[in-house]
Amino acid sequence: MGEGLMITAPHWIFVLVLVAIFTCILFRKDVILPCILGSYLIGFLYHTGEGIGSMIIGGAQVVFTSFLVAGTELLEIMVVISLMVAMLKALQDVGADVLMIQPVKKLMKTPTTAFFILGCVMYVAASFFWPTPAIALVGTVLIPVAMRAGLPAMGAAVAVNLMGHGIALSSDLVIQGATQLTSSASGIETTTLLPFTALFSVVTGALAVAIGFYLVKRDMKNGKLTAELPEETEEQDTERQQTKGEIAATVEKPPFRTKFLAFFVPITLLVIVATMIFRSFSPHFEAIQGGDATALLGGSAVALLIVATFLNKGFQSIDRLASHIREGFFFAIKIFAPIIPIAGFFFMGSPEHSQTILGEGAPGFLFDLGAIVAPYFAGNEIFLTFGIVLVSILAGLDGSGFSGLPLVGSLAASLGGNAGVDVAVLASLGQVVTIFVGGGTLTAWAFGVVADAGIAGVKPIDLVRRNFIPVMSGFFVATCLAIFLM
Repeated sequence: MGEGLMITAPHWIFVLVLVAIFTCILFRKDVILPCILGSYLIGFLYHTGEGIGSMIIGGAQVVFTSFLVAGTELLEIMVVISLMVAMLKALQDVGADVLMIQPVKKLMKTPTTAFFILGCVMYVAASFFWPTPAIALVGTVLIPVAMRAGLPAMGAAVAVNLMGHGIALSSDLVIQGATQLTSSASGIETTTLLPFTALFSVVTGALAVAIGFYLVKRDMKNGKLTAELPEETEEQDTERQQTKGEIAATVEKPPFRTKFLAFFVPITLLVIVATMIFRSFSPHFEAIQGGDATALLGGSAVALLIVATFLNKGFQSIDRLASHIREGFFFAIKIFAPIIPIAGFFFMGSPEHSQTILGEGAPGFLFDLGAIVAPYFAGNEIFLTFGIVLVSILAGLDGSGFSGLPLVGSLAASLGGNAGVDVAVLASLGQVVTIFVGGGTLTAWAFGVVADAGIAGVKPIDLVRRNFIPVMSGFFVATCLAIFLM
C-alpha cells in the first residue's frame, strides 16, 4: 500500500488544490487561479530548509517553469492548429470554402437526409479545421438548406453539435490536439491512445446521434418541433441576404482559382490522411505517426496557405499571408492560453515533468498519491472506470473540455498504472467524456454549444437538455466497453 512513499507538505498542497479545483468546477468558476497558487505553494514548500528567501524565489520560479514546460509540450499542436485555421482563412478569402461544401446541398431532400448529411459534413470539416471555425462555414451555408428540407432548427443543432463538438473533437484523429494533451499528462504515446479515442468517440457518438435523431423525429411527429425558419430582425435579414448574395455569386460564376482550390485543397488533405493510414498498415513503409504526422499536416497546410493566398492576391500575397498566419495564431492562443497554467500544475503530478519543473529527484505528486490509493481499486475495474468517467464529467463542466485533460490524463496514469489496468483505455475514455461534456455537448456555457446553437438559432440550454439522454447513454455503453477491454 504505497510502501516506501513519503507524503510531504507539497503532496498535501496538491490534494488541497485538487479539492479547490473541483469546488470551482461545481460552482462554474475558472480554475486557473487555484492552479497558479498551487504551483507557487508547491515550489515554495519544496525549497523548505533553504531559507525563506529561497522559498519565495523558488515558488515564483516554479510558476514560470511550469508555464514554460506546459507551453513547450503544447507548442507543436498550437502551431498546427494555427496553420490549419490560417489556411481556412485564405480559402474564405477566395470563396473556395463555400464551393467545397456546395455539392452536398443537392442531397438534402428530406429531414432524415438533411440531418445525417449536415452531421457528416460537419464531422469532416471539424476533423480538418476544428469545430469552431467549421461551424461558421457549415452552419451558415447548410443549416438554412436543411431547414428548408424540413429539418427543425433544433434537429440541425443536434446534428452539428454531436458530430462536430462531440465525435470529431473528442477523437481529434487528424490534428490530434486533444490526444497530444492527454498523452503529455498520462505519459502514453499518442499512437497508443488514438485507436481507443477513436473507438470510444464513435461508440458514444453513434449511440448519441441515433437516440438524438429518434427524439427529433418523434417530436416532429407530435408537433413539438417544426421546421420554421427563425424570425429575424431587419438588420439580421439584411446581413443574411448579403451573405446569401455573396455565396450565390461565388457558386454561380466562380473564377478558376476558386474552383481549383475547392477541388485541390480537400483532395490534398484526403491524400495526406490516406497516406498516413496506408503507411501505418504497410510493412514496406515507415508509419507516419505522432509528431511526424503533425509535421506533415502542418507543412502541407503552409503550402496550401501559400498557394491559396498567391492565387487570390498575386504579388500582394506577402502582406495577406502574414495576416492569415496572424489570425490563425490568435485563434490557437485564445484556446490554449488558459490551458497552459492548468497543464503546468497537473504536469507536476507526473515524475517526468515534475523533475523538469522542480529539479532532479522531484516526485510526481499525483502518481505518489495514486500509488497509495491504487490498492483499493485493485481488482475493481468497474469502480475505477466509472470513477474516471465521473471525474471526466466534472472536469468538463468548466466549458472548455481541453482544460480538464491534464487532470484526467494524470489521474488515469496514477490510478490505472498502480492498479494494474490499461492506462491507455482509461485515459482515452476520460478524454472522450471530458470533451463531449465541455467541448462540448452537455455544458450550456461551453463555446461549442453556444456557437452551434447560435448558428442554428436555438437556445444553448435547450440544446444541452436535448443532448443529455443521448450523450449519457453513449457514456454508459462506452464505459461498459472500456471495462471489457481492460
